[in-house]
Amino acid sequence: MLPAFLIPETVLREDGAGPAVPLGAAQGRLLLLTLGITRVIEQESLEVSLWGSTDGNAWIPKPILVLPQKFYCGVYRFLLDLSEQPEVRFLQARWRVNRWGRGDPRPLFGVWMAAELAEPQAMRAGSG
Repeated sequence: MLPAFLIPETVLREDGAGPAVPLGAAQGRLLLLTLGITRVIEQESLEVSLWGSTDGNAWIPKPILVLPQKFYCGVYRFLLDLSEQPEVRFLQARWRVNRWGRGDPRPLFGVWMAAELAEPQAMRAGSG
């Protein structure tokens, strides 16, 4: 049920996946996704993708959204329109991390990601 954390606040050091989050009344609707990156080290990247499921166990073979790679701290917002995929009842965030250069080869990201129903009036207010 939304609003919910697709990625609870955590430190990422390797590729992984968040919990299966039920959409409830947000099924087939427009969602506002917020990705917060609170900690990074130099020369690393984070790629987050969203996957859909009808039952929370079997996932559609391709991601329904792949966010642009991120390299810096910040708060990033994205819209996800599920009207074309009304059968999706669960979402899961998956991430891939990469690090290059000198020093510890393991990436380090402080991250969280939330999903909520996008309110049409909020979308209009931000477009002026």
